[in-house]
Amino acid sequence: MTGRIIRIISNLYTVSRGEEIYECRARGIFRKEDITPLVGDIIEFDENDLIITKINPRKNELSRPKVANIDKCIIVSSVKNPDFSSFLLDKMLVNIILNNIEPVVVFSKYDLLNDDEKSSIDAILDYYNKIGIKTLINDDISSIKEYISGCTIALTGQTGAGKSTLINKMDSSLNLKTDDISYALNRGKHTTRHVELFNVSDFYIMDTPGFSALDISVPKISVRFAFPEFPNDECKFNDCKHLGEKGCRVKEMVSEGTILESRYENYRKMVSE
Repeated sequence: MTGRIIRIISNLYTVSRGEEIYECRARGIFRKEDITPLVGDIIEFDENDLIITKINPRKNELSRPKVANIDKCIIVSSVKNPDFSSFLLDKMLVNIILNNIEPVVVFSKYDLLNDDEKSSIDAILDYYNKIGIKTLINDDISSIKEYISGCTIALTGQTGAGKSTLINKMDSSLNLKTDDISYALNRGKHTTRHVELFNVSDFYIMDTPGFSALDISVPKISVRFAFPEFPNDECKFNDCKHLGEKGCRVKEMVSEGTILESRYENYRKMVSE
């Protein structure tokens, strides 16, 4: 039978097949072949033994969060408590874009900002939208739901950013557990312990555990292709890495204010890592 993994806790895989739910185990050979079933996987399973026998080919997958077969990934980025981190946001964007998944940025806790802070965040929001990265405020639930209609979505973001809160706003009947942040550490307390896929309205959405730091494993040469505002053919040298080479158009655009300086500095920092 064919089903979809909607939750993984330890070695138990919850599989959905229409309205029916099965609790399955995976074949031992998967471990020998270094294959890890993920939430979102379309699988074949034996309905009698409740054993997953095959994982069908994936259209994509992420390692952070560990999910498969998604159409878009919502990055929930807190702008206050915990404070906004443009570097963490840009690292998440690189991770998602280079895995050929469309990112959607949702700023949370916007209501906690004063007027000056809102102006700064509004400028960043406008910039990301201008370069083609859909960016919204988490209070605009109708716009978020409209944009992800008909899709399978994964949520990602730092601990305490408000991922579970966002899902609760979309469907209050889910009543997912949330918690306050640790003000001493300026970061959230872990409430989501596993990845789980929920059916909300006309889309599917995956709640995932948060994190305070994120490592990405991509070739340095690839990072620049995750910055859509960087021109590909306007530098003096075709292999320009945008790190100070002579005739670099990217550096000129930063000086002109066309490219956000913090974005460029985040790019340099990622490449240096």
